[in-house]
Amino acid sequence: MSARLSTAIRISQAAQAILRKTRSFPTAGFGKHEDPNERGHIGVEPMLLALSMELALKAWFVFDHDDPKAPRSHDLIKLFEALLPKSQEKLDAEFKRSVAPRHPNFFYVDYSIRHILYQHKDAFIDWRYLHEPKSTRFEQVVFEATLEMVLREFDKRYRTEPVTTLSI
Repeated sequence: MSARLSTAIRISQAAQAILRKTRSFPTAGFGKHEDPNERGHIGVEPMLLALSMELALKAWFVFDHDDPKAPRSHDLIKLFEALLPKSQEKLDAEFKRSVAPRHPNFFYVDYSIRHILYQHKDAFIDWRYLHEPKSTRFEQVVFEATLEMVLREFDKRYRTEPVTTLSI
């Protein structure tokens, strides 16, 4: 297995682990009062989900560019734009096919993955300091669906695309 592929897979697995962790946080059911002692995670989900998306996009970058050194940035739209155009188009097409119909946004004529990534581009930075007031909205449901799609498409990609390795 090439270094590129193994690095990209490790990054993707870290992103998946963070996503799983955020799903383990307690949620209050409809009509139930949440235990105040279990609210310590509020605000942590956006930060962790943004970190997970960052890692997912960096896995794509490593795979695209055959370079284990992904950009050192938390800006989700910049990371997306660093992908090869073919990857950007693939992710956008899959977003429009699988995410947008379930989570429509009527403010945009051509609703795309770029809208989600741009809207949440600095979420990791904005949400990591819980004591600071937030003026940012975080659409957790649509962001999580987008993250799942990016991870799913990466998983399909590395399982189906042939990887060339050098033989000595």
